[in-house]
Amino acid sequence: MTLESSFFPFPSEIVIPPAGYLASIGQMNIVAIIAAGVFGSILGALINYYIAFLFGRPLIDKYGIYFFLSKKKFNNIEYFFQKHGEITTFVGRLVPGIRQYISFPAGLAKMNIFRFILFTAFGAGIWVVILAYIGYYIGSNIEVVKKNIHIVMIYLFPVLFFIVLCYIVLYKISFKEDRR
Repeated sequence: MTLESSFFPFPSEIVIPPAGYLASIGQMNIVAIIAAGVFGSILGALINYYIAFLFGRPLIDKYGIYFFLSKKKFNNIEYFFQKHGEITTFVGRLVPGIRQYISFPAGLAKMNIFRFILFTAFGAGIWVVILAYIGYYIGSNIEVVKKNIHIVMIYLFPVLFFIVLCYIVLYKISFKEDRR
């Protein structure tokens, strides 16, 4: 899970479902699997976060223009992430292809580390629980898991949409109250 949450392309679907299967036959503990998965996710996310935190800004200032990232665009991204980093981190942990890289903008924006860890744990925790229970109920056949993981995403995306919508509504309500 540490590899999967860092920039290495190592899918969590290869690790957690077989561990869930082992829990179903009594060879592992499902709670320990989930805890280890979340811990590994946080550790991998912190690697990316600190790479971006320590080295990102100077590299982007110097070479960002070659990747169509001007200082103004970067400042906008940084401002967005400082304002909405929590929900972005949480949702990003649940989206394949994004979960490995969502820590970079958080580190670049120097998001509060406690909040980063908290929202990383929430998002990664949901994903790890889903994968662990898929393995627990489907079994050790990783091909079946890979073939059917998209079904989980079909159900997960509307839930994520609802969470983001709630966040937007609550943010707008909070913003209106702050302006009074």
